[in-house]
Amino acid sequence: MWIFLNNAFLSVVDKGGDGTTLLVRGRNQGDIESIFPGAQVSKTPNNDYLYRARIDREEVAQAMAEAVRHISYPNFKATVKDRARHDAYMGVWSVMYSFQGKAGGS
Repeated sequence: MWIFLNNAFLSVVDKGGDGTTLLVRGRNQGDIESIFPGAQVSKTPNNDYLYRARIDREEVAQAMAEAVRHISYPNFKATVKDRARHDAYMGVWSVMYSFQGKAGGS
């Protein structure tokens, strides 16, 4: 699952482990810690995501639920303060906009 928050981009997968934890991955230093302050984050320069941490599945679910509960904006992109992050997100938005209606015959 890719998760775009106004202060973090995360990839969350069930990879390895015993099913009670999830692998939370980030591309930028500090993204994982901004959502999971107590996480033990490893830098993994030989992987596609530079940062990763194994986090309890329920903690991940709770953090995502809290992010949803705190939505108070009419436009997500306007809440992304970091210019580089904003521009990256706009790139994804643009690609998905062009993809709109092309999948599944919609």
